[in-house]
Amino acid sequence: MEKFIKENLIKIKTFHPFFEKALNEMLLAGGKHFRPKLLLAVVKAYNPLLVENAKYAAFAVELIHTYSLIHDDLPVMDNASLRRGHPTLHITYDEATALLVGDALNTYAFEVLSKAPMHSDVKVELIKILSQNAGPRGMVLGQAIDLYFEDKKLNINELKELHLNKTAKLIAASLKMGAIVVNKNELAKKLYDFGLKLGLLFQIQDDLLDLEDESKTGKTTGIDLHKNTFVTILGKEKALKEADKLADELKKELESFDENLKNELNGLLEKYLYRHKNKKEL
Repeated sequence: MEKFIKENLIKIKTFHPFFEKALNEMLLAGGKHFRPKLLLAVVKAYNPLLVENAKYAAFAVELIHTYSLIHDDLPVMDNASLRRGHPTLHITYDEATALLVGDALNTYAFEVLSKAPMHSDVKVELIKILSQNAGPRGMVLGQAIDLYFEDKKLNINELKELHLNKTAKLIAASLKMGAIVVNKNELAKKLYDFGLKLGLLFQIQDDLLDLEDESKTGKTTGIDLHKNTFVTILGKEKALKEADKLADELKKELESFDENLKNELNGLLEKYLYRHKNKKEL
């Protein structure tokens, strides 16, 4: 996936002194590429010959995720100074540049998806899934709830709704998009539901991660104390228990998948399901 990203960076003709560099900076900074890998794992399980074509969809997901991180780090949101081990874009350049880079990556995602070597009907469905889960009924809604209710305590059900939208839906969409690429429409809903639960687990783990030193995490930590997180609402010990419960449920659900899918997802999720138990993996 890293090679594909490098080969498909944004190239523009402009006299702007640094905008092209800024556009690609966070893409080149690394990251786990967890969401693209989920999509590709589903494709590989059923039709390995489609993996190269599916990388367009996987890259589109990564572009959406990266744009969301850039915006999330802005002073008007989390005001973070470190991401993926690098200074955030508003620190390196300025707030306007960071805002515009996020906008550009968001729209570029759909340009990339439109160029995917797939049937038009498949691309339309992928665009629909990605936009629904990243937009006003998904990630953006979650971010809006998160920001509005800072310093206003939510109950546990409201907290889950927040993070189902903000984090889980893009993870779920990645799995569902993989199923659509390989024409496994009947599997798409099951994978989407699995992804929602996986996304909640990921969020709890990230909330626990905020307790760690930023030299270990590669991003600014200690900024969630005034937010609604699983740690601030439940406390660290209960958050760890909730993570254990979700991880155990996901492990059991993995066993219900057919052998190829189970093997592909197990290979990817092995180090993630219980990473809350291992600070090195956090």
